[in-house]
Amino acid sequence: MKKNIVFFFTDDQRFDTIHALGNDVIKTPNIDALVEQGTCFTHAHIPCGTSGAVCMPSRAMLNSGRKLFSISGAGVTIPEEHTMIGEMLQANGYRTFGTGKWHNGKETFNRSFSDGAEIFFGGMADHWNVPAYDYDPEGKYDSTKPKCVNEGISKETVNVSCDHITAGKHSSEMVCDAALNFLDDYSDDNPFYMYLAFLAPHDPRVMPQKFKDMYKAEDMELPENFLGGHPFDTGVLTIRDEMLAPFPRDPDNTKEHIADYYAMISHLDYQLGRVVARLKAKGVYEDTIIIFAGDNGLALGQHGLFGKQNCYEHSVRVPLVFAGPGVQKNKKTDAYAYLFDIFPTICELIGADVPDSVEGTSLKGAIDGDDKVRDTLYFAYTDMHRAVKKDNYKLIEYVVGGKHNMTQLFDVEKDPCEMNNLAMNPDYTKKVQQMRCEVQRLRVEWGDVDGEFSSPFWDNFTC
Repeated sequence: MKKNIVFFFTDDQRFDTIHALGNDVIKTPNIDALVEQGTCFTHAHIPCGTSGAVCMPSRAMLNSGRKLFSISGAGVTIPEEHTMIGEMLQANGYRTFGTGKWHNGKETFNRSFSDGAEIFFGGMADHWNVPAYDYDPEGKYDSTKPKCVNEGISKETVNVSCDHITAGKHSSEMVCDAALNFLDDYSDDNPFYMYLAFLAPHDPRVMPQKFKDMYKAEDMELPENFLGGHPFDTGVLTIRDEMLAPFPRDPDNTKEHIADYYAMISHLDYQLGRVVARLKAKGVYEDTIIIFAGDNGLALGQHGLFGKQNCYEHSVRVPLVFAGPGVQKNKKTDAYAYLFDIFPTICELIGADVPDSVEGTSLKGAIDGDDKVRDTLYFAYTDMHRAVKKDNYKLIEYVVGGKHNMTQLFDVEKDPCEMNNLAMNPDYTKKVQQMRCEVQRLRVEWGDVDGEFSSPFWDNFTC
């Protein structure tokens, strides 16, 4: 019989926010246990995004297994010709349950899920008052039920379309409670797939006081690459995420952001642990594949940035852990991976055919042995940034206002915080040219030519 699957997917969680993977400050005992029980991809990435809401294309790629420029626009919706993970699993006999954040269109949710609860169709919300939908078997999700403004619910939150406001319960608890209810009621002989899409640790960064008290701002260390501001114009220095902290960046204010970020992750970790405990109590844990991942990273002061609209490591690297049947325990691999590789990996783990529309590459070889999957990674942010990572180097090119603005080259093995730009060093002229050739090659391979997000500048690279 095929194994159950539980997918924990977090919002804005950077790759280096897990205690078991080297962050001595943060407390994540339940995620640590998954790391110990499974295989961790320490170099999992997203290709950045085609929208300031980077999570939207990230989630579209994850659920469809498609590359960045093969999804619909910025990932607002997922076309019917692109099979989703949930559709594939339903075709293989699974009941599929979704809860939490779904940022890829109401019309696509029921294609992926046969069950659901506490469904949030927006990008971000007040974590204590989430506008949520019940599962609609008809897939319409058009409720505009009247809502009251007591219990501290803001007028802005009330004036949204939803079935109800989940008031007074933190979003992370809301998501896990919905999953626990599904588990408690589940008596089907068929395997299940649960997709728990947290809204945390996305801002506004709030959490129960006991978790906030776990971290004091004065005890936080500033990142090694902290700056008062980014040294040149990236074209997105005034986007919403960058306006969450004052200019120039203030060390004390940044530490407060980091402390609250860690507290949200610790609270999320606690809620995740409740679900794992229920799997064990129900006697299905040993028959369940667990996946843990995040949709994108976050700067929080690194390079003078606070958002994720860039191609630096802090924004494009994400956590990714597989655990359970068929997965090696306590293994860490530095194989390059994308989130859209999760889809074909699930297929291989359960012995299902990979749909023709899927463009990702299975990570099963890296889980089983030393398969490196790929040797080059491609990144793009809208029409302004292009980057490539290969042989421990990363090249980032910037176009702002239609003009080339900057070239950066980093040795990410020796300089993991990306602080020493080698692009102007004559000793690295050849390396810059080689990496630019990789940009050109991958533009073609990814369909990033003459499209909505292309720029004439990228055609100037000659090889």
